[in-house]
Amino acid sequence: MPTTGVPTKITQGFRAQGGIGESTLRPDGTLKVTGEFAYSSDLWHEDMLWGQILRSTVAHAEIVSIDTSEALATPGVYAVMTYDDLPTGVRTYGLDIQDTPVLAHGKVRHHGEPVAIVAADHPETARRAAARIRVEYRELPVITDEGAALAPDAVLVHENRDDHHLRHVPHPNIVHRQPIVRGDVAAARERADVIVTGEYTFGMQDQAFLGPESGLAVPEEDGGVHLYIATQWLHSDLRQIAPVLGLPEEKVRMTLAGVGGAFGGREDLSMQIHACLLALRTGKPVKIVYNRSESFFGHVHRHPAKLRYEHGATKDGKLTHMTCRIVLDGGAYASTSPAVVGNASSLSAGPYAVDAVDIEALALYTNNPPCGAMRGFGAVQACFAYEAQMDKLAKELGLDPVEFRQLNAMEQGTIMPTGQPVDSPAPVADLLRRVKAMPMPPERQWESSEGTDVRQLPGGLSNATHGEGVVRGVGYAVGIKNVGYSEGFDDYSTAKVRMEVAGGEPVATVHTAMAEVGQGGVTVHAQIARTELGVARVTIHPADTRVGSAGSTSASRQTYVTGGAVKNACELVRERVLDIGRHKFGSHHPAWATAGLLLADGKVVTDGGDVLADLVDVLDGEVVEAEEEWRHRPTEPFDPRTGQGDGHVQYSFAAHRAVVEVDTELGLVKVVELACAQDVGKALNPLSVIGQIQGGSTQGLGIAVMEEIVVDPRTAKVRNPSFTDYLIPTILDTPPMPVDVLERADPHAPYGLRGVGEAPTLSSTPAVLAAIRDATGREINRTPVRPEHLAGTG
Repeated sequence: MPTTGVPTKITQGFRAQGGIGESTLRPDGTLKVTGEFAYSSDLWHEDMLWGQILRSTVAHAEIVSIDTSEALATPGVYAVMTYDDLPTGVRTYGLDIQDTPVLAHGKVRHHGEPVAIVAADHPETARRAAARIRVEYRELPVITDEGAALAPDAVLVHENRDDHHLRHVPHPNIVHRQPIVRGDVAAARERADVIVTGEYTFGMQDQAFLGPESGLAVPEEDGGVHLYIATQWLHSDLRQIAPVLGLPEEKVRMTLAGVGGAFGGREDLSMQIHACLLALRTGKPVKIVYNRSESFFGHVHRHPAKLRYEHGATKDGKLTHMTCRIVLDGGAYASTSPAVVGNASSLSAGPYAVDAVDIEALALYTNNPPCGAMRGFGAVQACFAYEAQMDKLAKELGLDPVEFRQLNAMEQGTIMPTGQPVDSPAPVADLLRRVKAMPMPPERQWESSEGTDVRQLPGGLSNATHGEGVVRGVGYAVGIKNVGYSEGFDDYSTAKVRMEVAGGEPVATVHTAMAEVGQGGVTVHAQIARTELGVARVTIHPADTRVGSAGSTSASRQTYVTGGAVKNACELVRERVLDIGRHKFGSHHPAWATAGLLLADGKVVTDGGDVLADLVDVLDGEVVEAEEEWRHRPTEPFDPRTGQGDGHVQYSFAAHRAVVEVDTELGLVKVVELACAQDVGKALNPLSVIGQIQGGSTQGLGIAVMEEIVVDPRTAKVRNPSFTDYLIPTILDTPPMPVDVLERADPHAPYGLRGVGEAPTLSSTPAVLAAIRDATGREINRTPVRPEHLAGTG
């Protein structure tokens, strides 16, 4: 277009198609559904070797001896390594407490702990060689529950513990403890007309991502290594890997490979260090891919928990007080247990206004499998318990369970148990109203003019019932989840944005280290760039460590924090582009001197829509680039004695209504519908938002009626490390999920958005269980609920 003369006018709007607020298609979507997407398990390199890990067959034992001679003599084997072969004195790692051995030394502390690693020219050769390593164990007593862990004469899981949490716990087998005390509970208890108590058990859930742990380590000519890996946080991995290898961080290069799901299970290291060690030892690329059984042993799980609650209320339905004790089983190593404890304690009262609380949450060291991050991160276990308590109170008071919740719902300005005010919209009562107002699914959907459709009945195609003994139940629940990292953590992200002309049109490139694990971040980053820079073409650079950290893809934080970084970098690029335009064309039109200039549809425009120049003419061969860090508002640690402090940056809320049908004779459950209303602040990509809500709801359904890692309490061995015995919902188990999306903007967040992914995982579980209680009249105080609990046989 001409850059002089009278400006033309934009009439079709200021933003390029595909910007924020639109349901743009995911760039990886078609490849994934057609099977063409390259996951980390598809990585390949010429002349690569295959790595294999030998894991302990017992949960707690001294290692008497390790004999690798037979493995080393196996044809095709290039290397066998044990603890004694590690190259440096740094031989442990961890996200918070560095207590996890790279390879076991002296003892093993849980079933499946890595003991030795092998590299060979074929995966079967590597497996056979690993099986030929002879390890002699002297078994020790196992600690599997709170009683054994905290007994006065308890065996210490970590006998030489010296981490910074130790001074705040009353026993060395407690990883971390967080009390929260606010108000006068004794006086509030006296005012209560009704008091209910409950003891609840929450099972160990697996993330069950479909893409197993895998990666490829390639030795470099400079003595370093390049790791292609499926992970949730490249820079956190780097921080832990480099010291073990004895290399500076700049010699450990990391590139994100295709990730087949995560849900928290890829925050901790799995095979990263092992692959790098074998690559550097052999001088050849080494690929490691876990099978499904190894995956169950190779990553942390959701903490199982024991929870005891007491709530009081006046006869008119107002909460007087709440007390609780939450005991989380952290397993053999710390992982993220301290942060999970912080979440469980600070969110244990739920989305309710209650002035007097006495809360204690703690995580134990045991010889059970290590537990750490999983979607919902401590808030899931608490929500299950406090929502059961809300139903108990409503029943005791003769009130409708939804109206009782609305009567006590928090709102903007409510003070949390930690003393922190809720400083953005908290539409808890409205969410409950909306989800209750949704149309109910029809009754007896299994009946039709053509007969009985058993697929619509509990038990499905097993043909267990034709409707006799089937009772419908309806249940409600609502939850609260924090967004972003909390308790004073320096939670930031980095984005590099470049703008240039390519192929005769302006193009933006966005480069971050964000791990795309399926959440759709790459889609949103392109939408932000189109919105802020007014271009149609946006390229997303592969995530790697050549750009600054993006933090973890967890805590529902990436759209908020890395999205904020992309937005800031785009704004800086935009200002630089406008400065170039002012320098070149400022004399052509007085509007160039104004502050309200925008980039839209590949042009520089005024806020009134006047076109001043084409971006192609402004850039004219120049490349504009900016790299920006972005931080949310600071938080602070909770006081170790009182739990007071502004520990969280944002809260998200979701409410569910579950409709179930239960065969009360056989104890079979069919979830007929799982409806959700959720406040998302601003839906940057509405279709992706709905997908996140439905996905989180499905995982909550799983822990309600299906999913549990079963650990033998006598041996601490995992009984069901397979998808044959560990069941997850399939499409046949997943009901219709109507979703009502609210957009109540958070003024402190980019575009007003809220993190979306975790909140629906909280309230879906207690809603399903409430519906089952409604159908059966049974008190259900554990997850998952099994047929024997409903049929009265167990």
